[in-house]
Amino acid sequence: MLNFYDEIELPTAKSFEVIDITKQVKQIVEKSALQEAIVTITSLHTTCALAVNENEERLLDDIRNYFLALAPADKPYKHNDLHLRVNIPPDEPENAHAHLIAMMLGNSESVSVHQGELVLGRYQSILMLEMDGPRQRKCAVQLIGTQ
Repeated sequence: MLNFYDEIELPTAKSFEVIDITKQVKQIVEKSALQEAIVTITSLHTTCALAVNENEERLLDDIRNYFLALAPADKPYKHNDLHLRVNIPPDEPENAHAHLIAMMLGNSESVSVHQGELVLGRYQSILMLEMDGPRQRKCAVQLIGTQ
């Protein structure tokens, strides 16, 4: 078994947005030269998540609205009581809702690689969900497999 590691770095532009990272993952799979593998993509942030789903504009709006209804940003979360926390930088955002949404979605996805190609269904994309932007974000991409 061989392994290959790389990272995807990307800026986000909105407080809540969904970004299709399928193209970047495909490029890393190609660079790895592994033919039969599993690729695992992991968010390196506690307020970002990953999902495999359809990249369709109206669905992305539905996803945003659904999760913000489950965990609205304006609720009185204890995590947002910044004055009660220690070692908090002055620019720390009130982002408890983003942590909660990220926990519901999860911070990693694994996708099969067959004959050097990602195995995704017709409408499937690898999506990174930002819940606390805009920020600079990073995802780890690890492949384990054979050439």
